[in-house]
Amino acid sequence: MNRIIATHNLSKRYGNIDRVKRLHLSVQEGEIYGFLGPNGAGKTTTLKMILGLVKPTEGKVFVFGKELEANRRRILSQIGSLIESPSFYGHLTGLENMRVIQKLRDLPDQNIAEALRIVRLDKHKDKKVEQYSLGMKQRLGIAMALASFPRLLILDEPTNGLDPAGIGEIRELIRSLPQRYEMTVLLSSHLLSEIEQIATSVGIIHDGSMLYQGRMEELFNHHRPAIAFKTTNNRLARELLAQHGLCPALEGDRLVLNNVSDEQVAEANRILVAARMDVLRIEEQTRNLESIFLEMTGRESGLP
Repeated sequence: MNRIIATHNLSKRYGNIDRVKRLHLSVQEGEIYGFLGPNGAGKTTTLKMILGLVKPTEGKVFVFGKELEANRRRILSQIGSLIESPSFYGHLTGLENMRVIQKLRDLPDQNIAEALRIVRLDKHKDKKVEQYSLGMKQRLGIAMALASFPRLLILDEPTNGLDPAGIGEIRELIRSLPQRYEMTVLLSSHLLSEIEQIATSVGIIHDGSMLYQGRMEELFNHHRPAIAFKTTNNRLARELLAQHGLCPALEGDRLVLNNVSDEQVAEANRILVAARMDVLRIEEQTRNLESIFLEMTGRESGLP
């Protein structure tokens, strides 16, 4: 597979604050890459540097195998993007706003019609955008990004303001893009359950540094399911297991062991039974992307 995006030591400093620190981001052709991190982690700053909207303090950005700085116009002509909030003229209709994009990018009429249809705005195209709901405005922003049917689509919080039905429709749209239009998609979202359903690869950034980057299945393989024990005396059981090098967390009425092998689970059970302690229940707690994210970034940081 070809790398569509590659950054080398990408950094951005504002005054004495490092927003992005020597970031090595890699997006392969045909991927749906979910870019995750808590608020202030540097996600949007990174996306802006990839689009040439923010100049890096140091490091380089390569897109389609070429350095962005030296090939800006050629590269950007093959990218569609929606960063933060969509920009539009409120006094114009949805279609008129799309015509502006059409003229700027020299696009055929069929592109405009297809993009509006994809985001379900074809029946509202003659309505002024100032009368659109927040969700409709967001869908118009996605249509603008899609209008050129680019090789690379960069979306920052694409489901912002959408209702559950709209979120589902955008999810299915994004999922279809690589195969249907041969697009590569890089997106950030605070809806981790949505990223889990559509992303093929993820990058998790925290405090400007990359904590994990790779295939989604590799992330889950690395983080085994948690094992929960319930006994008649969890505090005593916790002390007993700690004496044998196992350090479960006490969560409610359960003792939870993270990232343990089957052999370690069996060992914990043998230790408790040998101490004549009643083990009432042993449960496997399936890990999802949110639980892995919180574990990696720290629960105090909250969701992105």
